[in-house]
Amino acid sequence: MSKLVATVLAAGKGTRMKSRQPKVLHEVGGVPMVSHVLQTAKAAGADDAVVIVGFGGDKVAERLGSAYHYVEQAEQLGTGHALMLAQAALQDADTVLVICGDTPLLRAETLRELIATHTRQQAAATILTTTFADPTGYGRIIRDAAQNVRKIVEEKDASPAEKKVTEVNTGTYCFDARKLWPQLQRITNDNAQGEYYLTDVIDLLVSAGETVTAATCADSDETLGVNSRAQLAQAEAILRQRKNEELMAQGVTLIDPARTYVDADVRVGQDTILEPGTILRRGTVVGSGCHIGPDTELDRTTVGDDSHLHRTYAHEASIGSGCEIGPYVHLRPHTRIADHVKVGNFVEVKNSTVGEGTKLPHLSYLGDSDIGGGVNIGCGTITVNYDGHKKYRTTIKDGAFVGCNSNLVAPVVIGRDAYIGAGSTITKDVPEKALAVARARQFVKEDWVKKAEETK
Repeated sequence: MSKLVATVLAAGKGTRMKSRQPKVLHEVGGVPMVSHVLQTAKAAGADDAVVIVGFGGDKVAERLGSAYHYVEQAEQLGTGHALMLAQAALQDADTVLVICGDTPLLRAETLRELIATHTRQQAAATILTTTFADPTGYGRIIRDAAQNVRKIVEEKDASPAEKKVTEVNTGTYCFDARKLWPQLQRITNDNAQGEYYLTDVIDLLVSAGETVTAATCADSDETLGVNSRAQLAQAEAILRQRKNEELMAQGVTLIDPARTYVDADVRVGQDTILEPGTILRRGTVVGSGCHIGPDTELDRTTVGDDSHLHRTYAHEASIGSGCEIGPYVHLRPHTRIADHVKVGNFVEVKNSTVGEGTKLPHLSYLGDSDIGGGVNIGCGTITVNYDGHKKYRTTIKDGAFVGCNSNLVAPVVIGRDAYIGAGSTITKDVPEKALAVARARQFVKEDWVKKAEETK
């Protein structure tokens, strides 16, 4: 069976990005550009992938993981040179798919059409092309009368007639591996840049009488290569629009798509409403029938069905179904909220579990806590989890009632159905169904103001 291997060119530093990290690790839609490319190649049918790394190659490999083969191009001597270095890793490939690691907008269906054209034409090479109204700066695709590709002409080498051609090379190719390797060995770096160009292979294949074809990408936005911060923002805007359109087609309501930001790997269920200012990041999953926003950001967070969140920030948290969260709520990492929980104004929860039907209405901090079901947390409650050296957990069991303005000094356990009197500072465990009150006796000094004034 024929084996298709994607080769992703990801060695460039990206000087115009003016960044300390490799260009291909800059994120679009919450995902590194190179990850988009690799995912698209896999969706298009690639059996394996080789990533050519250079500047910051260790960072690229660390971010992508062990699922791919890595080849180092320590000195960037052109795209042809990159493929030369990868030849050993591609020995088992029958078809080599070459993609630039900075083209995050390519669609799987576009690559599938490229591969299908290559297979159908039994070509030695197939080029992905597109058309621009203004093709300035791009290599032109020159065809013969039969529409076969004859050559790729760089703009600096193009004649006046060739410069009028609007079909350009996108830098994405399909090669018959058996015909690629012999020609690749023939290219030289005898040019102004001193580099080995993959486009020279196209010329050699044509000269050898081999079939070179092209598949045209109708949407030129897909072929955008990101080389600057401005192009990064452009790619982000295009991908965001795509994602928003995808969500709306799936039955999600976006009140104002221009003010809704959803990362590429986020999932949202039917009949969910996203209000303006909603930001859903990095693998967040929102169920059906939810109402999210306005001004809500969820990062790596799951939300069950029929929950309402407004003016909430949650990261690495889990929220159940039928919950009411917000406004002005902060759910910090490792927080697990069960079904039908109310978390209200100005509440912060960190590294805690909150049981079904519990209410945390307002102005409280719950850190490092295990809170049961049906618990009522009064206004101004604080679990005092840190003694300056170590953090401790607070346990509040099912049905407990914690009065307003209470401090629970961990480690402490509040028993099932127990009551804590308002204004208490609890330092010892409270038994089941007990009442605990821990506050100083009230003193009233009558006429104190008058006496104080007399002593002035």
